[in-house]
Amino acid sequence: MALSRPALITLTALAPVSWGTTYAVTTEFLPPDRPLFTALVRALPAGLLLLAVARVLPRGAWWAKAALLGALNIGAFFPLLFLSAYRLPGGLAAVVGSAGPLFVAGLSALLLGQRPSARTLAAGAVAAFGVSLVVLRAAGALDALGLLAAVAATASMSTGTVLTQRWGRPEGVGPLALTGWQLTAGGLLIAPLAFLVEGAPPALDCRGVGGYLYLALANTALAYWLWFRGIGRMTATQVTFLGPLSPLTAAVVGWAALGQALTPVQLLGMGLAFGATVAGQFVTRPPRTPDRAAKVLAEPVGVGVRDRAAQALAEPVGVPDRAAQGGRTEPARVPDGGLRR
Repeated sequence: MALSRPALITLTALAPVSWGTTYAVTTEFLPPDRPLFTALVRALPAGLLLLAVARVLPRGAWWAKAALLGALNIGAFFPLLFLSAYRLPGGLAAVVGSAGPLFVAGLSALLLGQRPSARTLAAGAVAAFGVSLVVLRAAGALDALGLLAAVAATASMSTGTVLTQRWGRPEGVGPLALTGWQLTAGGLLIAPLAFLVEGAPPALDCRGVGGYLYLALANTALAYWLWFRGIGRMTATQVTFLGPLSPLTAAVVGWAALGQALTPVQLLGMGLAFGATVAGQFVTRPPRTPDRAAKVLAEPVGVGVRDRAAQALAEPVGVPDRAAQGGRTEPARVPDGGLRR
């Protein structure tokens, strides 16, 4: 049964809401100063679990595509995110990350031929401003490496989001398998870096085991499945507008569970960011420009879907040879589904 639009948006929004709990879980349950090990435990076990459930491996060009998407969405994104969070003061990394809708709008124009509307750009700016009011602090000096890492992390995840929509999925492959491919590829990229930088895994108590189980199962396997499922059914820009829910959730969890106060300015920022997130869901899919649409259609996406569609469109309505042999004319063929989203 097809989901209604509000239900689809709500389910997809559970992903950034879950990610917003990562800070509280990390600080309260996990060993300190092990960000790469945490990233590894989040990604690799979750990916292998989804692979075991889906029982589908990439084929052909999708080995390279899955590796690239895994690097952009997981393998590069996680280390860059942790690096920026450690080196930047007062939640600045979250502010840069909240500009994701603007990154995706620009990349969608470049890779999908979808020109962003003025409302999209305005909503993206308001979302980033609202998040800045919630998380930004006036302490500390800017660190060039940390700022570069934050921008690179946002660009990496944004590029992965747009490419995930551009390439779709191979025929017969669901979002569960696609998520498993990316998490496994990303985890394998993080593994050598984690052991090189942080050494052997730390000793874990029951709280640590419980925290890692939550991060791997709910915070990563389930959350990323919902996220990539949403990308397949919504525009990349609409999905990315749900991203600011992550720092907003972190602020609410900090207030409710960790006793952190929320100022009137923070509450105002939460209202602005949430309003921009809602407004981002009413942005319609912009039309492709003719030149860009032709280029996108001409490039390979998925496994033969467009080739079959083009072949079916090129065939004549009736096939004379078969008509002569069989005494009848074949009906016209209709492309099987067009572009997969």
